[in-house]
Amino acid sequence: MLLSVVIPVYNVEQTLDKCVQSIACCQIQDMEILLVDDGSTDSSPDLCDCWQQRDSRINSFHKDNGGLSDARNYGIERATGQYITFVDSDDYLSPSTLDELMETAIRHPDYDIIEYGAVINEGSKWERRLTFDDRTYTDIRDYWLSTRAYEHTYACNKIYRRKLFEQVRYPVGHVFEDAYTLPSLLRAASKVATSRKGLYHYCLNPHGITQTADGHALGMLLQAHLQSRMPMDDNYYLHLLNIQIDVSGLTGSAPILFHRHLNSTAFRGKQKIKVIILNIFGINALCKISKILHSIVAPSRS
Repeated sequence: MLLSVVIPVYNVEQTLDKCVQSIACCQIQDMEILLVDDGSTDSSPDLCDCWQQRDSRINSFHKDNGGLSDARNYGIERATGQYITFVDSDDYLSPSTLDELMETAIRHPDYDIIEYGAVINEGSKWERRLTFDDRTYTDIRDYWLSTRAYEHTYACNKIYRRKLFEQVRYPVGHVFEDAYTLPSLLRAASKVATSRKGLYHYCLNPHGITQTADGHALGMLLQAHLQSRMPMDDNYYLHLLNIQIDVSGLTGSAPILFHRHLNSTAFRGKQKIKVIILNIFGINALCKISKILHSIVAPSRS
């Protein structure tokens, strides 16, 4: 089997058909699509079974609810493809995405991970396009920092060699599970590629963790990055600093991010001011100042 596509399914009767159709239209025959029903209570289980009857490449599985990570892990353990990819059941792929990406994978058998473009928060005011040049990386540091991979640790816009998951699983019970997992996969990989081909459509879910994350959830995201032991530059540190400011502002907890002196001349506008305050007064003071400013500005917007 060439490719396994794992689709976790939970109460997505309104979007599942569009998602599966965008994958089933792929011309690859040496492919399996694993629909993992994670204890849905709507008509999603029946839709999964109908798709299995319609396309011999599709397998429908039903399990007790365990969350997104558990469903992905369930699919990983049953996948037989040389490569594996994930698609969330409220998202979809542009036509020919998998055909084009797997052509690349076949031509370059040394690629362990291929990342491709995505429309993020499609259909909302926060919609943005994530694009890449055709490039290969044998240095994890180069890939992680030059593409700012820490900002797009998404599981779903990537093709993986399945063997990378031999010792890796998504952490059950954690939110922002992708941020925990991608660094482990990168350490197991020898070559990572980015591609202009293909497009993943990440549709805004108003009930998803990205839109509803509280201080505790953001704290887990920060912990994931700090535990990853990935290489760091000033831009990555500032990314983590912004998360820390949000966590401290929402929870009132003391910062756990270590201090780093940043080059203020590399930044502009609000970011530059933030860096100057950090360098002079430290993280604790910056978090307190940010909270005070937010309390002043936020009411004026209501």
